[in-house]
Amino acid sequence: MWFIFALLSAVFAALTSILAKIGIDGVNSNLATAIRTVVVVVMAWGMVFLTNAQSGLSEISKKSWIFLIMSGIATGASWLCYYRALQLGDASKVVPIDKLSVVITLILAFVFLHEQFTAKSIIGCILIGAGTLFMVL
Repeated sequence: MWFIFALLSAVFAALTSILAKIGIDGVNSNLATAIRTVVVVVMAWGMVFLTNAQSGLSEISKKSWIFLIMSGIATGASWLCYYRALQLGDASKVVPIDKLSVVITLILAFVFLHEQFTAKSIIGCILIGAGTLFMVL
């Protein structure tokens, strides 16, 4: 089931890029990010209430709160930078560079989460990096 959700995430992320590139025309990138964020907040809280998950708020540990807040800050910074880059550049060049996050995530997961770095993941990182360079140069 995780694979289906991951695939849907990729499809929606692709749609996000195309729709954002069209929608950001003539709009300040920070304003566009704020509008997008409001929509995401409404959708996320809608799912919380739809699935009756709001009761779990009181059970969240202090550590989880801290890391979820830090993750939110990183997401906000990412979206602000992404929208500005999308406004200034071609989607076909911005998106591949943004997807270098896959390589960076694997490296950070190895360093901080002590996840395995296999030969397959190393080769994949090299190919993603090379493919990104090939696409944007």
